[in-house]
Amino acid sequence: MKTFPMFLRMAGRDVVILGGGEEAAQKTRLMLKTEATIIVAAPALEPELSALAAGGRIRHHTGPVDAALLANAALVFAASGCPGTDAAHARLARALGRVVNAVDQPDLCDAFTPSLVDRDPVVVAIGTEGTAPILARQIKTQVEAMLEPRLGDLAAFAGRMREAVAVAVPRTGRRKFWNWVFAGSPRHAHGRGAQAHAYAAVKQAVAKGAAPVDEAGEGVVSLVGAGPGSGDLITLRGVQRLQEADIILHDRLVGAEVLELARRDAERICVGKASGDAALPDRWSQERINRLIVAEARRGRRVVRLKCGDPGIFARGAEEAAACRAAGINCEIVPGITSASAAMAASGGFLTERGEVDTLVLTTATGSDGGLPPAFGTNYAPGTQYAVYMGVGAAARIEAELVTPQSAGHAVTIVQSASHSDQRIVQCTLGTLSETVRSVGIAAPAIILIRNPKEAVAVERQMEVAG
Repeated sequence: MKTFPMFLRMAGRDVVILGGGEEAAQKTRLMLKTEATIIVAAPALEPELSALAAGGRIRHHTGPVDAALLANAALVFAASGCPGTDAAHARLARALGRVVNAVDQPDLCDAFTPSLVDRDPVVVAIGTEGTAPILARQIKTQVEAMLEPRLGDLAAFAGRMREAVAVAVPRTGRRKFWNWVFAGSPRHAHGRGAQAHAYAAVKQAVAKGAAPVDEAGEGVVSLVGAGPGSGDLITLRGVQRLQEADIILHDRLVGAEVLELARRDAERICVGKASGDAALPDRWSQERINRLIVAEARRGRRVVRLKCGDPGIFARGAEEAAACRAAGINCEIVPGITSASAAMAASGGFLTERGEVDTLVLTTATGSDGGLPPAFGTNYAPGTQYAVYMGVGAAARIEAELVTPQSAGHAVTIVQSASHSDQRIVQCTLGTLSETVRSVGIAAPAIILIRNPKEAVAVERQMEVAG
């Protein structure tokens, strides 16, 4: 490699940024993450830099760019926005033995600014020696998904505990201890938001002088929302759990794009079924899925139950969580983007709109007895948006339940396979719902979005049409 990556100690050192425009502002934002003294040299500053100077975050130098200005600089940025001026500044700084970065002029650079994944004090720097910054940003995105947002807090806590660990834990057991902190239950608890629980567990282990010897026997279950299907619509936490999992129990509709994000060596079992699959009682009944989740966790494995959309919306997640709690197994819920949100976004609309829709109803057309839920139409009032899950096979029943002379013309959007490559969007009215489903050939999975606008809005639109 032509450059050597190294972290520089910046506390109490000067960083001089030569320029007062947007290029200088970009470098200033980067250096504000450090404890350096930032000096911005320019006759005038753009508004962001001016505000930082007024607040004492940076020093504004209006004098000449000379040896005196650069005398104590650990790093110099030539960022005036003028290539000629930046080249002259870079030559001066290099002649004085200073480390220089010149914006968009790699031949004048002693140092290159990397793409950073910042989990202070954990920092990952990604560089391409100035050849491919777009690639560096793509890699940064992937690393961001790997590292939970609060990881730096755990690392900082570990730093505060290091002296206590050195006193309490024998030297021969320290590697195992820290491996437990960062690969065992403390990190997992910290990542799901239970920081106090994680810190308490570490302190208890320090008091005992060792990591828990029986932790290998403790499994954990994560109910993870895979989102509507596209691999870039799963949350960062969901990706992290996939990369930690020993076994993944996934729905049939979870696509290869999402599963590709998992650890290569994770065991994968499809526990889903096609709509109307009569083999379910003999294959993957809910009771059998619950038993498998519990059994795998009791083996000490990290279990991910990967569910389409959000695990808390028509996904029977509550039953699986209850089975875990009854077995004394830790169960975490990782929310996902539900299909209604993805479907409405795909159609270019919004689930709620000020002045028109202020009530959102997420409902299913397939109740526990196979028919419409008893209160299906109760909330269908003006100003309401219905998002109906599992409704394709019940289109005629939905129509019969909701259609009145006033509602027959209400707008309906049907989105099949939202966010998938074979996504389809069909528009119709409530009065033609069942005929549209039949004639167009809509198949599950699909979301039916039905809008009952406020009366004033509906009347106004009718007048517009009549006019």
